[in-house]
Amino acid sequence: MLDVAKNIAPVLILLGPPGAGKGTQARMLEETFGLVQLSTGDLLRAAVAEGTEAGQRAEAVMQAGQLVSDDIVIAILRDRLARPDCARGVILDGFPRTAVQAEALDTLLRESGQKIDAAVSLEVDDAAMVTRIAGRFTCATCGEGYHDSFKQPARAGHCDKCSGTEFKRRADDTAETVASRLEAYHAQTAPLIAHYRAQGALIGIDAMGEIEDIAAKLAAIVKTATG
Repeated sequence: MLDVAKNIAPVLILLGPPGAGKGTQARMLEETFGLVQLSTGDLLRAAVAEGTEAGQRAEAVMQAGQLVSDDIVIAILRDRLARPDCARGVILDGFPRTAVQAEALDTLLRESGQKIDAAVSLEVDDAAMVTRIAGRFTCATCGEGYHDSFKQPARAGHCDKCSGTEFKRRADDTAETVASRLEAYHAQTAPLIAHYRAQGALIGIDAMGEIEDIAAKLAAIVKTATG
């Protein structure tokens, strides 16, 4: 439960393999509750664009063709969490990915008296991920997510959120890449389930249903976490 007396903002994590719907659900929670969605990719791009100290370190590493280290990502996250808009709470989408990152995140949150209020595991069937991933596309302007079978724009060719008319697909959203991505998830990220279960923060939900039904389950979790 959120410690209202200390006005500590809730921190939620969405766990799940590629195609589980983390990004879509995080955006819906952001709009409904005023929480801030934080994804590693967006954080890195923003920090580089703003030229922060951590962003400059990240840019140098990326220009060298290397992976950004955990300590740089944590530094960027620390800067972002200190901003006023995060006072209502945040949803971490795609981070942490490993047990080492989870421990670093725990340490970071303790600095401000925070903790993970809920680590929600979106439980899916691996075989169904091929169909989900291969059909995904997003608005090129605002990033709103869509799917060939499950979520088409209400007006064909126009984004529901910003009315943009340009859409894009990730190059790696193909059936050929799904197996390796799922294997990487199970090897690196799934152990986080044990990490957060030990903390009493883990909540598993069936994420194979309708988007609205999953959103309702997540909304109930957020309401509990925000007390």
